[in-house]
Amino acid sequence: MPRVLLIDERGQKLGEFLTQDAIRLAEERGLDLVEVAPNARPPVCRIADHGRMKYEKKKREAAARKNQVQQQLKEVKLRPKTDDHDMNVKVGHAMRFLEQGNKVKVTVRFRGREMAHRDIGADQCMRIAQAVGDLGTIESHPRMEGRQMFMILAPTRRPTPKKARETRADGEEDGEE
Repeated sequence: MPRVLLIDERGQKLGEFLTQDAIRLAEERGLDLVEVAPNARPPVCRIADHGRMKYEKKKREAAARKNQVQQQLKEVKLRPKTDDHDMNVKVGHAMRFLEQGNKVKVTVRFRGREMAHRDIGADQCMRIAQAVGDLGTIESHPRMEGRQMFMILAPTRRPTPKKARETRADGEEDGEE
């Protein structure tokens, strides 16, 4: 006769029961017998409302997804002739993207005779990498692909979930008004 370790609806261990007795006990209480650890010796079963267990699990997974931070790849495009002020604007964009927890793809497009000066494009990529400093690290160094040179920067720290950022911005959680 197969035996199972039985746990009641409050989480109390009831001991080892025959499978038929465990099923009967669950039916008497108007609940279901749910196998929670089939590979254990003896298998562990719980007396519970199966529909409610599924509902609560679905809610926990939805809450975990809501707090999860999605990482995207944002792009900053340049040309070899991009001027210093425009470069500072692009650096600002890259810093904002990295603060939000996104990866940044720095793309330098070459046209015509600019292809002869790939070193200028590589210098621009490295200038951006140095400017973002401690916010991001180089994940893939500058390399050519056709008429474009690109480099990928990854954020160094994980951002806080969106909900936490919003409450901090309101000042309610930190005690500020």
